[in-house]
Amino acid sequence: MNITFRGGVHPKGRKELSRNATLHRFDPPPGEMVFPLAQHIGKPAKAIVKKNDPVLVGQKLAEADGFVSACVISSCSGTVKAVEKRRTIAGTMSECVVVENDGQYTPIEGLGQRQEVDKLTNQDVLDRVRNAGIVGLGGAGFPTHVKLAPKVPDQIRYLIANGAECEPYITCNDQLMRSHAAGIVEGLELALRLFDNAECVIGIEDNKPEAIAAMRQAIAGKRRMRVLPLHTKYPQGGERSLIRVVAGVDFPVSMLPADVGCIVLNVGTAYAIGRAVAWN
Repeated sequence: MNITFRGGVHPKGRKELSRNATLHRFDPPPGEMVFPLAQHIGKPAKAIVKKNDPVLVGQKLAEADGFVSACVISSCSGTVKAVEKRRTIAGTMSECVVVENDGQYTPIEGLGQRQEVDKLTNQDVLDRVRNAGIVGLGGAGFPTHVKLAPKVPDQIRYLIANGAECEPYITCNDQLMRSHAAGIVEGLELALRLFDNAECVIGIEDNKPEAIAAMRQAIAGKRRMRVLPLHTKYPQGGERSLIRVVAGVDFPVSMLPADVGCIVLNVGTAYAIGRAVAWN
């Protein structure tokens, strides 16, 4: 099997600037919190809270409103100050839920508790991913529950976990794989349940030996899962580049990865799936 694609470039990675900086939790931000309802490709979510409503961490603020849409979840506790249009970082006006943060970060009941997953149906898995508001980490923010529900699941041959992280400077996925490999694999196992005929391939550029070792250890003894070291170059982490390497397929831009039997998830998305499904 090829471990790279034709072409590509070799910019200086500059990974040494942050690759050994450990992950840590930032202090919670104070003050007003603004949650745009259009944080993803597709139809904006529909607000299900109103002014003066109390809000808790983990509470749903807006419901997915259409096939390609994603729920919006509160990351703070407090009181809804307004549901109104605000200017977003994209420069456009967008409907937003504005929460007056009380600084307490009080969670909904049961948040963070381990859940039973062995008896979940495929639809249960998809529903939990949908209700958590998970979207992909690409620029479009494609709703993950939609990606995991192709028209013909039995035709999916590869579930590809993107751990390439080929962009210069960026090392967050490298650190995530090194420090939370088991959580990533848990999410991938839950996603793999949805595709009986698929193999999970975890693609990681070969300039991340610690991540490769950590992920190999995490999948030891697992069925239908393997780690594939990839040649280091840009854009190795591009969805179509990964599919070319793993599945040996080139396809036109008018087609989706599912049309050629592939589902591609960032390793961060896989970790989020595990948290959403296996933890309340």
